[in-house]
Amino acid sequence: MNALQAAESTTHTHTQHTTTREAPSPLAARLVPYGFAKSGQILIAQQHADGLEVWIGEHTASAAIAEVARNFGALRFVRLPADDLTHAINQAYARQDGSAAQVVGEVEGEVDLSRLMQDIPEVEDLLESEDDAPIIRMINALLTQAAREQASDIHIEPFEHACVVRFRVDGTLRDVVRPKKALHGALISRIKIMAQLDIAEKRLPQDGRITLRVGGRPVDVRVSTLPTGHGERAVLRLLEKDAQRLNLETLGMAGDTLKQFDALIAKPHGIVLVTGPTGSGKTTTLYASMSRLETATTNIMTVEDPIEYDLAGIGQTQVNERIGMTFARALRSILRQDPDIIMIGEIRDLETAQIAVQASLTGHLVLATLHTNDAASAVTRLTDMGVEPYLLASSLLGVLAQRLVRQLCPACRQMRAEADGGQRWHPVGCERCRQSGYAGRRGVYELLPIDEPIRALIHRQAADAEILTAARAQGMRTLREDAARYLDAGTTSLEEVLRVTGGA
Repeated sequence: MNALQAAESTTHTHTQHTTTREAPSPLAARLVPYGFAKSGQILIAQQHADGLEVWIGEHTASAAIAEVARNFGALRFVRLPADDLTHAINQAYARQDGSAAQVVGEVEGEVDLSRLMQDIPEVEDLLESEDDAPIIRMINALLTQAAREQASDIHIEPFEHACVVRFRVDGTLRDVVRPKKALHGALISRIKIMAQLDIAEKRLPQDGRITLRVGGRPVDVRVSTLPTGHGERAVLRLLEKDAQRLNLETLGMAGDTLKQFDALIAKPHGIVLVTGPTGSGKTTTLYASMSRLETATTNIMTVEDPIEYDLAGIGQTQVNERIGMTFARALRSILRQDPDIIMIGEIRDLETAQIAVQASLTGHLVLATLHTNDAASAVTRLTDMGVEPYLLASSLLGVLAQRLVRQLCPACRQMRAEADGGQRWHPVGCERCRQSGYAGRRGVYELLPIDEPIRALIHRQAADAEILTAARAQGMRTLREDAARYLDAGTTSLEEVLRVTGGA
């Protein structure tokens, strides 16, 4: 009987998902390296007094089973579906090295920084890195922890006597770790090398990008460095290149708003704008919109800075200002590629706006983002850029303004009595939400369809307030009014709604 057959004879067959059983122990998992567990599809999940519990799958290598059996005593095998086993392996090893703060504790005892910076491993997946260079381990731990916590940005900031590392999670920044100031230069240099930037140039801002995998998930990292009075600061924006979550319903769009929005993006030509401040989810909404369009019979093309998600069946072009590949230049070339639908990552200037308007007037559907505070002010923003009001009135189909509100942590939220006699949910804070009281975000939307009365207002350059009044008279909900449904459902708090919607 070979090792695999022996395992089969003692294997307990389970069909439930791994989340229904006890989570794998990182301490038990680290008895074998991550690379071995991943390639062999085998996980030491638990350490019991009577032996080890080992999880295997349909693709587990017999050699891996034999190796574990040879090195350890009593084993109890549990068979899992292949996807569940892969998820469990990534889960166990993502937690293996603890938090970034623990790694920093190890790093600060090192003094030979030049040696650390020269010893850089080439690995496909950060979790497979077994390099002992502390600076490298610290950067890997920061990126792994940020991806696990679904942080959108990592800030590495120098001050007079300290270096501060912060994560932006659910739109808010929080301190993660404070390395000694002496380590700051080495951290920035390591990041620059990963992003293929000039480590000798410390007087000018630089931009680069890193493509890596964390726990099997592809992550694209945009790197920006900026010189300050106490050294260079770096901001890393993490973009998970997974388009599976691009769904307008799961993003939080209400059913009636979604029905109206679907009608707009089904039009054969015209402009649909998505507006809001930086970090409000505009690009994600555009991607989710394109995923609802028919790609088999239409030619959909995009111009973006950068390409954040890879969408099947869609031609995506990236802006590169350094070589003259601007939004306007890319748009002109795209119009010669026989497109039906064009997505513009951002309308930044008059030239891009004019090309977008002309494209919509010549039979193309144009989807684009714009930085404005609400839907009505998008009209003023474009006319202030220099777009003729009569052209805008003819081409604009609708404007969707949006924000992201944080969701209350379901584990610790509390219902409290209010002074007005009512009751509302409030944030508390627990270990699960890292004491923030919130976990995850949902979209809040304000959709302004452009009908004939509003076209007339745009044509005569009416003020934002007049356009807003006309839109509300026809049933448009403002951002704050749309957010009220989350208050009723206990999804978020009144404080969060007021913070995000401001004066809306």
